[in-house]
Formats: sequence, C-alpha cells, structure tokens
Amino acid sequence: MNKAIVKIEGLSHRYTVQWAIRDINFEIRGTGIHGLLGSNGAGKSTLMNIACGVLKQTAGSVYINGIDTKRDPVGAKKFIGFLPQKPPLHPDLTVEEYLRYCAFLRRVPDGRVNAAVDGVVEKCGITHFRRRLIRNLSGGYQQRVGIAQAIIHEPLLVVLDEPTNGLDPNQILEIRHLIKEIAAERTVILSTHILSEVQATCDYIRMVEQGSIVFSGTVEEFDNYIAPNTLLVALMNAPPAGALAALEGVAGVEELGGNRFRLRFTDAREAIDRVVKASVAGEWRLTEIGVEKNSLDAIFAELSRKTSTR
Repeated sequence: MNKAIVKIEGLSHRYTVQWAIRDINFEIRGTGIHGLLGSNGAGKSTLMNIACGVLKQTAGSVYINGIDTKRDPVGAKKFIGFLPQKPPLHPDLTVEEYLRYCAFLRRVPDGRVNAAVDGVVEKCGITHFRRRLIRNLSGGYQQRVGIAQAIIHEPLLVVLDEPTNGLDPNQILEIRHLIKEIAAERTVILSTHILSEVQATCDYIRMVEQGSIVFSGTVEEFDNYIAPNTLLVALMNAPPAGALAALEGVAGVEELGGNRFRLRFTDAREAIDRVVKASVAGEWRLTEIGVEKNSLDAIFAELSRKTSTR
C-alpha cells in the first residue's frame, strides 16, 4: 500500500483552557480532494495550521509523507503547499515577481525557477497577467495567484482554506475546476463551512465539530448518513392534505404547491404502498412518487446536534 501522505495521531490543541481540537486521528493516501467540513469555530483552521507547520500542537503527532513535523518541520514542509483563507500576496509586486519570490522561499533550484513559474501561471490560467501588479487583479485572479504559490514547488499535499470565499459564481466555478485539475496529480485538503462546496468539489469528507471528527467517508456516504424519511408525491387530482395524512404509515404532510406534497413516513415501503393504492381507489392520478434524499444541510445539522448532546 502507498505511504500515507498525511497521518495524524492523537492531535490535540488548546489556546487557553478551551480545547480547540481534541484527539484527532486520520490518514490520507493517494490523490483526490478531501473536504474538511465544519461550522465556523469548529476547529478546522487550527487543524490545518498545525498540519502545515504554522502552529505547534499541544499534543499528538503529524506526519507528512512519513516525516514527523515536530522533529523535521522544514523537511515536512517541502511536501506541503498552503493557501490560507487570506492569500499571502504582495500587492505591489507583479504576478511573476511574486511567484519568483515564492519559488525562492520554497527552495526551488535556481535552474528550475523559470520553468516552475511558467508551469504554474499556465496551469492557473494567469499567463496573460504575469506582468500585472497583483493589486490590479480581480478577487478571482488573486485567488489563482494564491493557488499558484501553493503549488510552485510541486508539493505532494495542497491545503486550501476556504478557497472560494468571497468570489462570484463564475469565479467559484473556475476555481473549482482548477482545484480538480490539481487533485488529479496531488492530494488536496479543502476546508470549508459551505456544504454545497463539498458536494460540488470533494471526493471524501471529514467533518469537524467542537474539535472532534464526527464523520469520515465519501460524499455519497455523507449524503446518505441519515436515513431519508420523506416522500415527494405529485397528484393530478390531489385530495385534501388531510386525506394523505390519514394514510397508514404517513406521519405528516407538507403542501409544496402545484399538486405536489412532501410526506413524512415511519416506514417507506408501507407509505408508498398506501399512497399508490389510495391514488388508484380515489382516482388521484399519481404522477410522481419517490423517497427524498436528505440535503447536506439536514445532515450537517443532525451531526452537529448529535455532537452537542453527547
């Protein structure tokens, strides 16, 4: 099996008396986009800052490509590219000047700097802006420059903190596409509190809440974490909502308009069977019926609730 790109063991940190994260354990192998999901203040940024060597943990260990970040922080950082929530840009430098400076900081050999800069400006779609001052770029293109600095030394791991924060819808789509291209060659950790961002971008999810990992799995597993408990029903000759609520197995009815209803059920098979039979008997002309998947928002809220009531 391939060596773990990231391995975290018993990671804990507190700033004063309050623990920001507590006993975090996981490892990541191979390429792909790993979402770090959580509400604001859940501990995501603390976890990322420790993993990237920005912050020294209170307890536990972080290994990047097998290197202990405590014992050899410089060696570990060679394999990491990091884009904080606020990109570390120098607005009075041109894009090319800034990326050359970043290549120097990342110890890219002198003979490879030109090729490294050319490679990242092309990959990030900023070739035509390479001689423009960073302060004169739009927010979306500044974010691209921030991503370029994170990958200029060809790291194995790229960590992105809220990479689409503050961008307009078109810019968000462009940055998502860029992140997916990067993830084809590298491991990407993407931190966000926006559920739709995870659904649209990530392959795997780890959810942090109150400093602990409360979920780890694929996006599909996350989406189906809580068993669905509603049906969507469309009826051309819809009866009063009370008639639907009276059916065995139906626990509640919500009118959605346009002869469409959301039915809460206690047993899916029983509810579907009763609706179909009642539709035939009452000539309701059923045109649609199906189990409704939980939204990511509902799952997020439920996981948060379970954590807070432990």
